[in-house]
Amino acid sequence: MRKRKIKNIRLMINSIIIHLIIYALAFITILPFIWMVLTSVKDISEIFIYPPKWFPTKLKLSNYIDAFNAAPFGRYYLNSLIVATTVTFGQLITCSLAAYAFARLKFPGRDILFYMFLGTMMIPMNVTMIPAYMILSWLGWIDTLNALIVPGLASAFGTFLLRQFFMTIPKDLEESAYIDGASRLKILLRIIIPLSKPALATLSIFTFMGVFNDFIWALICINSEELKTVQLGLATFRDKYFTQWDLLMAGSVTAVVPILIVFFIAQKYFIQGITLSGLKE
Repeated sequence: MRKRKIKNIRLMINSIIIHLIIYALAFITILPFIWMVLTSVKDISEIFIYPPKWFPTKLKLSNYIDAFNAAPFGRYYLNSLIVATTVTFGQLITCSLAAYAFARLKFPGRDILFYMFLGTMMIPMNVTMIPAYMILSWLGWIDTLNALIVPGLASAFGTFLLRQFFMTIPKDLEESAYIDGASRLKILLRIIIPLSKPALATLSIFTFMGVFNDFIWALICINSEELKTVQLGLATFRDKYFTQWDLLMAGSVTAVVPILIVFFIAQKYFIQGITLSGLKE
C-alpha cells in the first residue's frame, strides 16, 4: 500500500514537472505574438526606449486606423482571401483525387510514381522559382492572380497526407458500395471524403496558412498596386531609411486574424487529422 502511494506521488510530481515545462515552452512560443500585439498599440516613441516597456503608457488604437489608411488594405485582404481560398479548395480537389488513386487503385508503376511525386517535396522552392516564373511569363500570367493561384493547385504534401489517411479507412466499405454498382468517383465522394474530414481540415489549415502568409512568390509575380496581397502591403511601412514599427505591428496583428479564425473553426478536425494520418503505411 505504501509503495503504491509513493508511486502515485512520483507520477503526480512527474506530471506536474512535465506540465510546467510545456507551459514554459508555450509561453516562450507565444511571447513574440504578445510583444507584437502590445507594440501595435504603442506610440512609436515608446517602442525603442531602454529598458523596454512591455505595456504602453497609453493605448494608441489609432495605429490600426492609420495602418488601414496608409494603403488600400481592404483590397489587399480581398486579394489574399481570393488566392488563399481558391488554392485551398483546389488542393482539396486535386489532392483527394491523386491520394485516392495512390491509396486504392492498382496500376503499373504506382509506387514508383508515388515516391517520385513525393520526392518533389525535397526540392527547395529556390530551385523551381525561375523555371516556374519563365512558364508563367510565357503564358502571360505575370502580374495576375493566376500566377499566385495556378502553381499551388496541386501539392505533394497534401497528396501524401490524404493518401496516408485514406489507407486507414477499411476497404470493406468500398467493396460493399462497389458490389452495389457504385463507381470509383462515387465511392470517393460518398464514402471516402465524408470519413476524411480530419485530414481534409488539416490540409485546409496548412494550405490556407501557407498561401495567405506567402511573401516571396507574390513579391516576384505581382507588380500592380491593386493586385498586391496583405504580406506585400505590410512592406508599405518599410523604406530604405525608416520603418514605421507601430503601424507595421498593427497591420501584422490584423493579418493574423483570418488564420486564427480558420484554425479555431477547424481545430477539432485538425488535431484528429494530425493524429490519424500517419497510423498506417
